[in-house]
Amino acid sequence: MEGSAPAGDAAQPRLKRWLGTKPSRTVLRVAAAVIGAGLIGGGLALIWPKPDPIAAAPPTPDDPASLAPLPQRSVMVLLVGVDSEEINDPSNRAAPKGPANADSLMLIHVTAKEALQVLQVPTELAVQLPGLEGLQSLASAYRVGGVALTADVIAEMIGLPAGQLDRYLVMPRQALRALVDGLGEVEVSLNQSYNREDKAQNYSVNLQAGRQTLNGRQAEQLARHRPDPNGDAERRLRQQSLLRGIHDQLRQPNALMLLPNVIGEVSAQVSTNLSSAEILSLTAAALSSSEPPVINQLELAPRAGQQQLRELKPDQPLPLWPPEPNASAGN
Repeated sequence: MEGSAPAGDAAQPRLKRWLGTKPSRTVLRVAAAVIGAGLIGGGLALIWPKPDPIAAAPPTPDDPASLAPLPQRSVMVLLVGVDSEEINDPSNRAAPKGPANADSLMLIHVTAKEALQVLQVPTELAVQLPGLEGLQSLASAYRVGGVALTADVIAEMIGLPAGQLDRYLVMPRQALRALVDGLGEVEVSLNQSYNREDKAQNYSVNLQAGRQTLNGRQAEQLARHRPDPNGDAERRLRQQSLLRGIHDQLRQPNALMLLPNVIGEVSAQVSTNLSSAEILSLTAAALSSSEPPVINQLELAPRAGQQQLRELKPDQPLPLWPPEPNASAGN
């Protein structure tokens, strides 16, 4: 995920505070990230005043509200899919070797009784990070400053009000596999076949076009596959297919019966400031509407040649997301 900066003025207004090189500013940004990490969990009591009791009786197959009490207001969660096998893995086991980067960034906006809203945030966006010279990919923010810095950069870039992005879930590869296998595979529809062995990044993919079911290992292949260094947009479309497949599987008969055990297993493999009961509550809220997920993407400026780093389309009014109620999705 390396590349030179795009041509033109890379310092858009919403990123100007991230493009300075003064040491004092760097210290302030690092301090802000550290403080943000401390504040992330502070507002949980506003949504779940007491620990969410999980019903003594098993959830009923067709009633998401039986899974757990629904949250009392909308909740926004930053989902970070990292390119390491486990949380705290010293190597990402990919290329180039090193600490984990973000392979996927999504904001998930959950409101009970409404369609799930998802924003895919491009990992190839150009940003400047504290202590580093030159522009870096947004994917590298996780390696530099963890989830606190990643959330801080994204919130400022999108124009979110202070404190709105205060929940997070970091998912390594093994957690994705455990989720899909725990649900009993997911169905996706692929418009082409994928067959590739990438020894440098230690993975292979062999998926056929058409409708098919994927196990955890195959789901990982689909989510990771990026044969072209400039193919992030295409990979996001494949990740959309997987996200919709997981949502559809969650709505299958008796899926709710499996969720407490599945979430319990996956929770042990992720890093999050949500308890298992709160994850159950958010899942119940996401399933409380019969509508499919609404997946949005940010508008990007045209790519400058073959350069990997991208810019947002200029002069967009803030906030860029979430959309107003009943607004249509953008792809």
